[in-house]
Amino acid sequence: MRTHRGDPGEDLVVGPAPGVRQPLAVPAAELRERFSRSSGPGGQGVNTTDSRVELRFDVAASAAFTDDQRTRLLGALATRLVGTELVVTASEHRAQRQNRAAARARLAAYLLEGLAPPPASRRATRPTKGSQRRRLEGKRRRGETKSLRGRVQDG
Repeated sequence: MRTHRGDPGEDLVVGPAPGVRQPLAVPAAELRERFSRSSGPGGQGVNTTDSRVELRFDVAASAAFTDDQRTRLLGALATRLVGTELVVTASEHRAQRQNRAAARARLAAYLLEGLAPPPASRRATRPTKGSQRRRLEGKRRRGETKSLRGRVQDG
C-alpha cells in the first residue's frame, strides 16, 4: 500500500490499494486546515506556536470519488464522521509542517481503510474427527483429575 501524501497545500493522492485500482487525487481545495496551539512537547514554544493541525474533508461533497466509493466511505467511516466531514487532528510534532504531513497521512489511511472491500465471510465447516476425539479425551482427563479431588474415605 503506497500513499503519496504530497506536501501540504498539494492534492492528496491515495492508492493504489485493495479496493482502489487507480490512484485517487483529492483536490487540495476540498481539504480545510485549521491551526491551533498544541499541548505536549515544545517547551515555551507551545504557548506561542499554532502547531496543532485539524484537517477537515467533506466526504459527501467530494468530487474525487464515484457514487459507489462515496457510499462505501460514508458507511465504513460513519463512526469517525462529524456530519459528513472526516476530521483528523495531529499534534504529535513540534513543527506545524510535520503535523500537517501527519494529518494528511492519517486522512489517506482512513480513506484507504474506508475504500477497502469487506473481508470474505467465514464459511462454516465441521470439526474433524481427530479434533472431536482430542476434545473428548481432554474432557475425560479433566473429569478424572477433578474426581480425584473428592473426600478422602477412611478405609
